[in-house]
Amino acid sequence: MQRKDFLKGIGLAGAASLIPFNKTFAGGASGDKPASCVLIPTETAGPFPLDLTTNNYYFRQDVREDRAGVPLRVRLKIIGEDDCSAMANVRVNIWHCDKDGVYSGYDTPQNPGGSADTKWLRGYQMTDANGEVEFITIFPGWYAGRICHIHFQVYVSSTYAAISQLSFDIAEKNALYAAYPDIYTKGPDPISFAQDNVFSDGYTYQVATLSANEEGGYDSYLEVTVKGSGGTIIGNIEKENARQFQLGQNYPNPYRNTTTIPFTLHNAATVYFALIDLAGRKVAHLDLGMLQAGEHSLPLDVDALGIGFGNYAYQIRVENNRGVFLQAKMMTALR
Repeated sequence: MQRKDFLKGIGLAGAASLIPFNKTFAGGASGDKPASCVLIPTETAGPFPLDLTTNNYYFRQDVREDRAGVPLRVRLKIIGEDDCSAMANVRVNIWHCDKDGVYSGYDTPQNPGGSADTKWLRGYQMTDANGEVEFITIFPGWYAGRICHIHFQVYVSSTYAAISQLSFDIAEKNALYAAYPDIYTKGPDPISFAQDNVFSDGYTYQVATLSANEEGGYDSYLEVTVKGSGGTIIGNIEKENARQFQLGQNYPNPYRNTTTIPFTLHNAATVYFALIDLAGRKVAHLDLGMLQAGEHSLPLDVDALGIGFGNYAYQIRVENNRGVFLQAKMMTALR
């Protein structure tokens, strides 16, 4: 199986139209919903959002490459506004500048030091059963006119995605810069939220936590509410897949040692299975052969496969006389 085939199964090949929802301003009406379940404001994608849907390279958890900076672990929890529940198996992209305020992928006068063939500090993952993704990166710097920030996109389905940005408490952020003057040579971030043209209209739901960890870096966390529910929104590609087959969530999940993946074929088809780790490496591949229409299950002995604990994406690829169809979900292996 080609890696590009796996990525198609999570909407990463053949970019579809993304229809962002209207912006909900911080402090606006939220009805009776808890504070943790208010729509994230939709922001501009910024001048440097490479289209991650067309490049297989970016399916990765560690996005640093060669960039120097204080290590930062970013964890995002995606919540559906309809029922305030965690949204599993949705794609989350992040991208941000380096310690000097430079973005990869672009070489323009407004982005001095950037290069069109660079790819650092960009990547995507899929949410686990708790609706969470985690990225390993560096703490970003700042550049003229913008407060320190990280871009992110929640790609719910082939017809809906939300684009926003997160930032940090000003005092905590500037204390980090001050603690590492040899790295962040530009000094403290001089921009306030009120002066920033993105956050000036409200930022309550876009300020992530920031705390030092035992590894010598920092941890950051933000809950992000988007339109939809725990069942997610279905788009055109997903509807076409559903006419051919349905991929279920593995059970139990999380699991130790063994788990089972259920799937249903609506037509006879040749079926392939792939298991991908968070660095985008295929760690298992099974050719299940020609299967008849009906309910099927695939038991997995992870000890026999020789994989470790953590999150993995699993994909079913279905081939029949109507075409090739793919779908992927996340599973979690415990110690």
